[in-house]
Amino acid sequence: MLVNGAVVAGKGASTVKGRSAEEFEQIRVILQGRFEELDREYEEAVAQNTRLRLVEIGDAAGDDQADSGSKTAERDAATSLLRTLLDRRTQAEHALQRLDDGTYGNCEGCSKPIPVERLEVFPSATTCVNCKQVRERRAS
Repeated sequence: MLVNGAVVAGKGASTVKGRSAEEFEQIRVILQGRFEELDREYEEAVAQNTRLRLVEIGDAAGDDQADSGSKTAERDAATSLLRTLLDRRTQAEHALQRLDDGTYGNCEGCSKPIPVERLEVFPSATTCVNCKQVRERRAS
């Protein structure tokens, strides 16, 4: 996956000690693959959700409260899955844009390099662990 070493981004990053142009290309391939995978999953989920709704429309006659409640729960789960997939796809797209801009690998909060270990686990990460924790504490 990602090669060990410091993450350096910005203009001229490929010549600075850190990541080489080949490593950035490897990251791009990983992120592009992830984006395409998420895009396919999202499109499949949209199609499946549409089929579910069409079946639901034609199959509503004679439903009791339990049937109605089950269909509502299924609809909510499908909507939640769509939102999650769309969010993850958007994150991958944003990471690709940051790679193009030369800001990939630097925290959007403090501008310090994001640890390689974090990027290996979550290539779309935009913040370092410290800034992420601060955001989560504020959101609580």
